[in-house]
Amino acid sequence: MKHFDLPTLEATQDLARTLAPGLKAGDVIALRGGLGAGKTTFARTLIETLLGRPTEVPSPTYTLVQTYDGPDFPIFHMDLYRLESPDEVFELGWDETRTGLALIEWPDRAGTYLPSWRLDLTLEILGDTRKAILEPGGEDWQKRLHEL
Repeated sequence: MKHFDLPTLEATQDLARTLAPGLKAGDVIALRGGLGAGKTTFARTLIETLLGRPTEVPSPTYTLVQTYDGPDFPIFHMDLYRLESPDEVFELGWDETRTGLALIEWPDRAGTYLPSWRLDLTLEILGDTRKAILEPGGEDWQKRLHEL
């Protein structure tokens, strides 16, 4: 587990930029945190970094999933907040996410379908600052976080 203080919005963006080069197809990042904690800001910066260019990255709050064609693999940005049942993830193309990177906001809504081999990234608001907690699921994530 790694902890990062994120005193500014730019610090949250820098964390996303730091993680981006080590990501690969099949990765899952479970983005946790309350409303306004920075999940979408983190995802937006990560997606733009992976695409290699500024692009419009809307929150998937209403569409539930936004897909981007990255140069090496597709990127799936999902917001599961409005799901009523974990089985609904399959209506969003859940199986297709294995071919790319899945960024999942409100991941607990996926229930047992959320893979154990994932990176849990929790963003917390602590007074005037934010904190990120990265918890690896599986040896591969453990190794990558150790190198971070």
